[in-house]
Amino acid sequence: MPEGDSLHRIAVQLQPLVGHGVEASSPNPRGLVTGVAAAVDGRRLAGVEAVGKHLLLRFEGGVTVRNHLRMTGRWRVDRADVPLRGRPWLLLRAGGLAATQWNGPVLTLSREALRQVGPDILALRIDLQAVAVGLRASEPGRLVGEALQDQRLVAGIGNMWMSECLWATRLSPWLTVGEVDDSGLCDALEWVRRAMQDSVEGTRPARAVYRRVGRPCMRCGTAILGRGQGEANRVAYWCPTCQPGSVSAGSTGDPPPRT
Repeated sequence: MPEGDSLHRIAVQLQPLVGHGVEASSPNPRGLVTGVAAAVDGRRLAGVEAVGKHLLLRFEGGVTVRNHLRMTGRWRVDRADVPLRGRPWLLLRAGGLAATQWNGPVLTLSREALRQVGPDILALRIDLQAVAVGLRASEPGRLVGEALQDQRLVAGIGNMWMSECLWATRLSPWLTVGEVDDSGLCDALEWVRRAMQDSVEGTRPARAVYRRVGRPCMRCGTAILGRGQGEANRVAYWCPTCQPGSVSAGSTGDPPPRT
């Protein structure tokens, strides 16, 4: 699933359309039934921003389109004269460009879901100390690997960045938030914020643990492990030597195959 840095990159790609009136259509029937194209056709695009894993396109007249890519969605920006191949959910033509949104799966005029979104890890201003306090206060017995991906507590972090930031700061994803002090949580949040900012700008560090099950840790050589956590069974990847901590009895699934 695209994480917050991917959405921020898309927002940057769509900036050239801002300030222009758009010609909107929905070649794909699934996009057509959302009513989004009809609602924004002919309106000026006033701004584009990412909030966690959500992309917001704000149009004149107070109309806002919310897009969540989930696992399959993507955006593409081409010159307007490039032939369209396929049927995107949404097509926006403006300023000599054509922006297309493919495979949904969430394309809506409703902003209701944003009421439950916590502070964006990539926001211009964010109090990481307050976020750390919130993580610890939410549920002390919750695994830190799960808590960091709770979009209600901090938005934009998925299991890739969670795994990488905990490896970088030597914290096990199997520790509970009550076992990690505010300083440790702040270190992890600061690392992931910097790394995701670099990613938005086009520089992403090599993956140390994510999808590297069975491969040697880049720091100590121990084989990387991976196992699902919690009800969603999102896979946490970690080095058992660099990130000591017992695997929770609540973990599920076998380690994924070597990739």
